[in-house]
Amino acid sequence: MGGAPNKKENREKFHGRKDHNGVALLPRKRFYRQRAHANPFSDHTLEYPISPKHMDWSEYYPAFASEASETQPDSPRQLTKNVEIVDIGCGFGGLLMALAPILPDSLMLGLEIRTHVTQFVQEKIWALREQNGGQKYQNAACIRANSMKFLPNFFKKEQLSKIFICFPDPHFKARKHKARIVSTTLNSEYAFVLRPGGIVYTITDVEALHQWMVEHFNSHPSFERIPDDEAEQDPCVDVMRRETEEGKKVERNKGLKFVALFRRLEDPSW
Repeated sequence: MGGAPNKKENREKFHGRKDHNGVALLPRKRFYRQRAHANPFSDHTLEYPISPKHMDWSEYYPAFASEASETQPDSPRQLTKNVEIVDIGCGFGGLLMALAPILPDSLMLGLEIRTHVTQFVQEKIWALREQNGGQKYQNAACIRANSMKFLPNFFKKEQLSKIFICFPDPHFKARKHKARIVSTTLNSEYAFVLRPGGIVYTITDVEALHQWMVEHFNSHPSFERIPDDEAEQDPCVDVMRRETEEGKKVERNKGLKFVALFRRLEDPSW
């Protein structure tokens, strides 16, 4: 029987589509909607490298990929620079799209666990690259990944300069707190992949979650909170407030946004 096309058919229909002038069309968000959150403890049949050196980033950042090695043609192509900015749970990629032109020399990556949402961000980045003649958005990419399980599989020690945690799932019930993206254990992983002086950016509209994140980062020996007056001078903070989908929703509802930044400290000499 016939009928209106479903979301999958619409996604396939608009994949790689161009207008009458040959300009790539951006994907339509309504065809990529999924549940707001996914269970990070479930088996999502994810693909991940066994170590950072086994990750082939060339398909995500082709403009920054070196030539294939003649002596080791099957080894991953190396990048001319490392990924250094990560948006954990990037959603529909608003932060990535806003930061990419502002920080054109920094490779940034969105990590998203939901399949269709990841696909939307990837296709939007590809379309924006084409719309801009390959001159912009080459430094942004998105992959499907579970950062609670596999962050050290993608990034080596002290590789990152910035980690963004924007409007994470609050997991209100006490028995669900173990699924929060900020915890004593996960903060140690953030400390591992962040270089000294690197920054974790957090924002939420849930005050109790904000207090939870502040408490856990403050109690961790590898982090110190950046004073609010210093944090407000960071241009990334304004972008973080304005450009994420959740941030815009909170703005429309005239809600509050709680921001806190934490700096990675130098490790003790011992």
